[in-house]
Formats: sequence, C-alpha cells, structure tokens
Amino acid sequence: MMISSSEEKSLPQKLSEDIIAFILKENLQPGDKLPNETVLSERLNAGRSSVREAMKLLASRNIVTIRQGSGTYIASSPGMVEDPLGLTFIGNKQKLIHDLLEVRFLLEPSIAAMAATRANKKDIKKITTLCDDVEALLKKHADHTQKDIEFHTAIALSSKNVVVPRLIPVINSSIPLFVESTSGALHEETIETHREIADAIAEHDALRAQDAMYLHLVYNRKRILLTEKNS
Repeated sequence: MMISSSEEKSLPQKLSEDIIAFILKENLQPGDKLPNETVLSERLNAGRSSVREAMKLLASRNIVTIRQGSGTYIASSPGMVEDPLGLTFIGNKQKLIHDLLEVRFLLEPSIAAMAATRANKKDIKKITTLCDDVEALLKKHADHTQKDIEFHTAIALSSKNVVVPRLIPVINSSIPLFVESTSGALHEETIETHREIADAIAEHDALRAQDAMYLHLVYNRKRILLTEKNS
C-alpha cells in the first residue's frame, strides 16, 4: 500500500528519530551535552538548518533542552512532559481526584511491594529521610506537598521497574489536588502510614509495604469523602 505524501514524515521528523537513535547508541544520560549542529550535520549527512529544526522538535517533546550560548543537553526526564495525560484540561476536579485515587489503588500498593523487594541502602535512606521531612512539616502545619510528592516518587524509583517512573505523573498530579481539597488534613494518619510504608521497605517486607500503601490510600479516600460530606 502506498503512503500518501501527507502521511510521509518531514526531514526534520526523520532527523529527530535519527538523533534519538544516536542518543540511545551513545547511552547519553540526562544532563549530557549533545554534539553541536556542525558535528551532527556531518554525522547525519544533513543541513544545519534541518538539524536545528529537528532539535526544536525534540525540545518540544522534552527530550532535549536547548540552552542559548551553551548548547543542547539531554533533558532531565527525557520524553516526559509536565502534563502527559492532559489532566489540566479536565474541568471537573472533584471527579478527577476520585478517579486519580482509583488509579493509585491499582498502581501504588504493587509499586511499594516492588520497592520493598528491590530497594538498596541508598534508596532506603532517601525514602526514610523524606518520610522524616514530611512528618516534620506536618507537625509544624507547614506545606508538605512537595516533600510528599518526593516521598512517593522515591518509592516508585526504588521499584527498579523502567515503566513505573513513567507513571509518576499519575501519582504526583493527585497529591496537590488532595492536599488542596482536604485543606491538608489527615496529619496523624499520613504520618503513621508513611512511617509504616518506609519501615516495611527498609525491612524488605513486600507484603507489609503493599498493605501499608493500600491503607494509606484508604485513609486518603475517607478524608476526601468526609470533606465532601461536610462542605
């Protein structure tokens, strides 16, 4: 079957795929600098203007970061845009909170179990430190949202599953919404369940970590329902 010209990829699109292949072949990591336009033009046998357009396409996909006067670098989270699921455009925020929580029930207990099985000493130290940070902020009635996000992100990364980090936006998107909708309530339950999760991961107890994360989400759901009932 012939592909129509409208379906054919443009030269910059083709070059962007070639650059991605180059990045993977060279095993470039976030923060690494790419060769300049001249070098890439020679490697890809393409004009500098086409390479420049290809880089703009990659930047729009958050694969590279272009720094004027410095060069082009691999993005900190290559290919992961800020709102990959388009949650910003869902108008009914209350339903969004409930639906995100449903997805978290499907994902996070299993992620916690994987983390308990696979976390190394460095991972455990980070999770424990973040658990302490969240607790300290809650006890001072300070905003704990960012540290809460970092805590759940650290658990996801400790799973050592290459797909799980791509699911982090689902988790991270729900935490600020939850804190905002409940006015940051549920302090004691958050402290207790976070500590139980962290301790279970530190002791490599997968079942305990899974149950603790499930209970954490149950408490979250109860607080959301109670807040809605009283509003």
